[in-house]
Amino acid sequence: PLTHTRYAAMTLPLYLTDPGALATAVVGSRVDVTGPEARHAVTVRRTAVGDPVLVADGAGVLVTGGGVDGETLTVVVESIDLMPEPSPRFVLVQALAKNDRDDQAIEAATELGVDEVIPWQADRSIVQWRGERGEKARRKWDQVLLAATKQSRRSRRPLLGEAVTTTQLAGRIAGAAAAYLLLEHASEPLAGLTLPSAGEVFVIVGPEGGVTPAEVERLCSAGARPVRLGSTVLRSSSAGPAALAVLNAAGRWR
Repeated sequence: PLTHTRYAAMTLPLYLTDPGALATAVVGSRVDVTGPEARHAVTVRRTAVGDPVLVADGAGVLVTGGGVDGETLTVVVESIDLMPEPSPRFVLVQALAKNDRDDQAIEAATELGVDEVIPWQADRSIVQWRGERGEKARRKWDQVLLAATKQSRRSRRPLLGEAVTTTQLAGRIAGAAAAYLLLEHASEPLAGLTLPSAGEVFVIVGPEGGVTPAEVERLCSAGARPVRLGSTVLRSSSAGPAALAVLNAAGRWR
């Protein structure tokens, strides 16, 4: 997105503002970044007047410009890039896992361009999202997605869906263009499958203990397709990102 600007050879910091906040931005106008993002720019990164930065609204609008205010963060727009909604749309269903492995999974998935992340309360998930603990865990996931969006310089941040049970997940994938259930012993490899040209493409990753036979039957009845990644067994933290890389190679990276 920066190939036509004078900052093409630089890796610029990205700051996120609210969706819609850049709707009226034009070259030469000023964009104000407020709240925690502005404080981070000024007090942590020490952004000075004239320093080039990126500002995105998380919904596909990205502006590039130079800072003109040393106390908050006001940017004079020098270029505007618009990223359309990707098609097909990649959705990672990540089973809740212990030892922050699910955090690692969604962080890498964001870097690989996932469009939505859905927490899955699978039968063998040791971690349980209930009450205040569940709300705290969800906020943590949201912060992981936010940080990874900025690190990977994405103008669109992934959506964070509500946590689902297996029954709720089955209902969600029923209308999908494709739903790939990653299973160690599946006979069909994900690599080489024809990627749908539009719609939602789900990648479903179970917990460390695996997906139960009942869950496999329920999800496959709803349209999920059992697939494997390769000859080795991947952790729940790496299986989803690996599958997204395969899908990207079949479509977006071409």
